[in-house]
Amino acid sequence: MGKVFKALSKAGTAGTTGGQGRPEEPVDGSVAPASGTRPPESGQEQKVPASPAAAGAWDERLLMATTVAGAAAESFRNLRTRILHPPDREIPRTLLVTSATPGEGKSFVSANLGVSLAQGVDTYSLLVDCDLRKPSLHTFFGLSNEGGLVDHLREGRDVGPLFVNCGIRKLSLLPAGPPPVNPAELVGAKTMIRLVHEVADRYDDRIIIFDSPPVQAASETLVLAKQVDGIILVVRWGGSRREHVQDLLDLVGREKIVAVVFNAYRATLFDTKLFGAYEYQEKYYYSVK
Repeated sequence: MGKVFKALSKAGTAGTTGGQGRPEEPVDGSVAPASGTRPPESGQEQKVPASPAAAGAWDERLLMATTVAGAAAESFRNLRTRILHPPDREIPRTLLVTSATPGEGKSFVSANLGVSLAQGVDTYSLLVDCDLRKPSLHTFFGLSNEGGLVDHLREGRDVGPLFVNCGIRKLSLLPAGPPPVNPAELVGAKTMIRLVHEVADRYDDRIIIFDSPPVQAASETLVLAKQVDGIILVVRWGGSRREHVQDLLDLVGREKIVAVVFNAYRATLFDTKLFGAYEYQEKYYYSVK
């Protein structure tokens, strides 16, 4: 897996806007290194949100973590750089974001990473909510979950029209759709496997992020893990058991780990005094709200 850079962050105030539901995800975390080909990244990044409508619909925590200026946004840009500029492999165009157990913050990381990638000058991103048991990506952007991935897997509908704009240019979402009675069978079926490759082929100019269920809660995640280029593992600091993380690494394969995100990490006063707030954050940590 390589050396892991842990991120430092203090949790911001969690909240919702526009009466939208709020995912039960932790709000802060940390980013570890990653790896893929090295495209140029230049020019000015677009500001978030891209429209007044988005400002009224996005989850407050998403807005806090994706403002152009701020430590949280900088942390996701660091993660983005590690995805787009790997030292020893091609850019992983299909990424699976998962965790060992529920409640570690994987959907929050997925949403923020999607926005950060879309903020870049040359990068487009797609989010796919594969957590059919507890879909939540749509709530971060104030979007409907009436239709989505379930319609493709169950009825064979074309995925193109099912993607919705997230309120920021260059970022689209395929919502999960209403939770089905057989999520494991749908996500673990050949139709889902074909979808991963179909979306990658159809949208070959984009980074595609699959937000998947926690491995301990859904065995079908392991099926998805075999189909993608890389995996981002979200670990809740102080909450995940070491053996659960170890088991997950063994199951998905360490060679596929692109980054590790330590969520809800908090520095001690001794840390800050020892290293200094700025140096500690920039040199040793990449903070994420």
